Amino acid sequence: MDTVIETAPRRRTLTDKPAAPILFAHFVLRSSNVQPMIDWYSTVLNMGIVQRTDYICFLTYDDEHHRLGIVNLAGLKAPDAKTSGLAHVAYTMADIGALLSTYRRVKALGIQPSRCIHHGPTVSIYYRDPDGNGVELQVDRYPTKEATAAYFQTEAFRKNPIGVAFDPEALVKAYEAGAPESELLDMPDGPPAPPQAAPSPR
Repeated sequence: MDTVIETAPRRRTLTDKPAAPILFAHFVLRSSNVQPMIDWYSTVLNMGIVQRTDYICFLTYDDEHHRLGIVNLAGLKAPDAKTSGLAHVAYTMADIGALLSTYRRVKALGIQPSRCIHHGPTVSIYYRDPDGNGVELQVDRYPTKEATAAYFQTEAFRKNPIGVAFDPEALVKAYEAGAPESELLDMPDGPPAPPQAAPSPR
């Protein structure tokens, strides 16, 4: 009979150094408008339902177990212009073609952008979901994260940290005409865009 030798567990010491997250996992919304919300996120972000109960629906678009939760609560009021809270969430698309294809696809379904801004480091198209929450779809202007981050330290960004509005239809036309990606990602001329407006009540 073999003798089992038990060893004492190896002690560990927790560090006191700050730890940054390794991943932004998900966010959760409360809504009295659940089915239109599920339909919207499924349409715009190509999300699929992971699990749904009467209380909550979990959705994802990748191998993360869920990227969005929508809690079903009756009688909620839409935020007004003087309510503090989240301005928007942002999603990065693979490239300018994916961004513009999404814009055109959801536009054909009646989903219009609330505004389109070239921020300098990103080209961004903003939407409002059925509850009025802001959702940004963006593509990085530069090929690396380091180059994109460096733009934040430029004088141009200091003078105009919001960016310049652009016409998505003109960008679609240029894309389909074969304009090079570098040209499509160039920041257009124009005055600084106004700050983001508060959500409108439903």
